[in-house]
Amino acid sequence: MTLALTDLLPAGLRRSWAMDGTCPDLDLYSLYRARQIADLHRTAVIDAKGELCYTALDRKVRCLAEGLRGLGIGAGDVVGVQLPDGRNAVTAELALAALGAIALPFPVGRGAAEAASLLRRAEAVAVIAAVEHRGQSHAAGLQALAPALPALRHVVAAGRDAPEGTVPLTRLLRTDPTGFVPARPDPDAAARILVSSGSEAEPKMVAYSHNALAGGRGNFLASLMPDDTPPRCLFLVPLASAFGSNGTAVALARHGGTLVLLDHFTPEAALAAVRDHRPTHVLGVPTMIRMMLEALEETDDPLPAPTALVLGGAPLDEATARAAADAFGCPVVNLYGSADGVNCHTGLRHGVPPTDRSGVVAGRPDPRVAEIRITDPDTHEPLPDGRIGEIVSRGPMTPLCYVGSPELDARYRTPEGWVRTGDLGFLDEDGVLHVAGRLKDVVIRGGANISPAEVERTLASHPRVRDAVCVGVPDPLMGERLAACLVAKGPAAPSLAELGAYLAERGIDRYKHPEHLLVLPQLPLTAAGKPDRATLRTRIAEDRRAAPARA
Repeated sequence: MTLALTDLLPAGLRRSWAMDGTCPDLDLYSLYRARQIADLHRTAVIDAKGELCYTALDRKVRCLAEGLRGLGIGAGDVVGVQLPDGRNAVTAELALAALGAIALPFPVGRGAAEAASLLRRAEAVAVIAAVEHRGQSHAAGLQALAPALPALRHVVAAGRDAPEGTVPLTRLLRTDPTGFVPARPDPDAAARILVSSGSEAEPKMVAYSHNALAGGRGNFLASLMPDDTPPRCLFLVPLASAFGSNGTAVALARHGGTLVLLDHFTPEAALAAVRDHRPTHVLGVPTMIRMMLEALEETDDPLPAPTALVLGGAPLDEATARAAADAFGCPVVNLYGSADGVNCHTGLRHGVPPTDRSGVVAGRPDPRVAEIRITDPDTHEPLPDGRIGEIVSRGPMTPLCYVGSPELDARYRTPEGWVRTGDLGFLDEDGVLHVAGRLKDVVIRGGANISPAEVERTLASHPRVRDAVCVGVPDPLMGERLAACLVAKGPAAPSLAELGAYLAERGIDRYKHPEHLLVLPQLPLTAAGKPDRATLRTRIAEDRRAAPARA
């Protein structure tokens, strides 16, 4: 079964980036194979099992690809991958590329029902899932739901004691690879489906081609490499996330680098990986870095300096950026990007990303990755520099389309192939992008609009606040009220009154002040590593029921 995926970019434009060398115009496995031949024994992966070189990884890839082919999986088939970060996840993605199949990775931690929704909508013919990870039995859960997924033919179980009815991954990895001949898919055909990291019931799925990953996203990482030395990337985010798609396809296949992987993030494990493996690039979300900074306060052992600390997935505040630059001894790169096809960052030129009145800026767009324009949200006409409007993006990393969602294509893609991000921002006279917030991410309190991002940025600068997330909670009188969820810095968190005074001193209008406070030892994270706003709303609702907020 082949999923219908239409490229919504003009064909001539897509081809022009291959013709001028912006994109490599090779499929991901061919790119990886060329890197393997060029340096047979370079380390490809460092994970909990140790080091794995390019040649040993390639043998695993060919074994798995031949084993999957024996199950009837071939070009154009969608195969889900729900594995923790490690060599199996990398092997699976490369094996599917070698078959010309389409990988659909999604992070461990997503429940079986949500995983089944992704597999159903993508018409996946198989899924490779962990037998057990941190108390969750992913393979068994998906096998139980398989009868409700008409396209799904196989559940491949990674780990010991594969559940009945599943195919053990170990068996496929023992397949004789000598007869395997890789496919040579069109570099502009789909290679991977990225899953949005939000906590909505049915996350968006976005199809990317080989060229969009290795070319567009590959050019992003290339801009953070000061020379031709292959990168050594510590991914704190899951490889199965949109941010993590810069791992196998980009750091390995495009740049011939090394992946340093943790099967589960903890600040202690992340700091140990920095010390033990000396990565050139550390990629994570600001909340993770704040947790690492807190853990660093308990030791005097300095860190070896990477080339860059690349932070994306959530707004970065100035206080965190400065503290991270001091602690890691390297430039902090603010990355603005999403699964939908936008990318912009502040680069290596700044030790600490520049700021404006709204917070940390997004940087100067790179047309070799994604061109960015600002348009009127209603008329979609381009706006002049300095005017706030909707951020739209189009370039070599632009995805093909949304998967199984023509209504999303109609809503977020223009006839010329531009992606509507739903974000608000402006370009200044120097061509630098400033992000101002979300079109829909507002809390409406008594008819007045509040931007949670604006309040979060200010709260994050409070000397007794380590981390802050603001969410709207339903209220029978005002419609919604703003709640602040904090992790304290030091022994005691500031009170709601103290936070209000602090915000007032910094010019935040009174109606925007939080009216409920939830103090936590640490913020809950989604499977993709971002603050879990849905869980926070539930926690606040429980807290309000126990002690109702007063108007």
